[in-house]
Amino acid sequence: MLKTNNQMEASDLHRSTFSKAERLSSKKIIASLFEAGQSFLIAPLRVIHQRTVSNSTCPVQVAITVSKKKFPKAVDRNRIKRLIREAYRINKHELYKHLTGNNISIAVIIIYTSHSITTFNAMENKIKLVLMRLMQEYDVVA
Repeated sequence: MLKTNNQMEASDLHRSTFSKAERLSSKKIIASLFEAGQSFLIAPLRVIHQRTVSNSTCPVQVAITVSKKKFPKAVDRNRIKRLIREAYRINKHELYKHLTGNNISIAVIIIYTSHSITTFNAMENKIKLVLMRLMQEYDVVA
């Protein structure tokens, strides 16, 4: 049986993919994040996040940005975004379990703020810290 994009099962949450449904592309949600979202900094990443209307396809929608002013070459910007995306893709499962268990959906923008390109290991460590912080922010006490 073929599944549509709107049908995500628990087993799909454990797949290490970064599907189109997980990408934040809604201009309304992005504008709302910049206007009213909460933010924190785990250098070199600034994270803006906000709770959204429950989305059955995936609990987290993510957008990743890198400053054109700091990195004029598209090759460099794309490399940094690729590093962030890969680190997020590999480590997102705990956040997904946490949010799905609490029936929460969030939108997140990750902004790279450094002036130099970092290694994958350093980026992965920072993304792990970001994901732990997001779990703390959306920790529901019953």
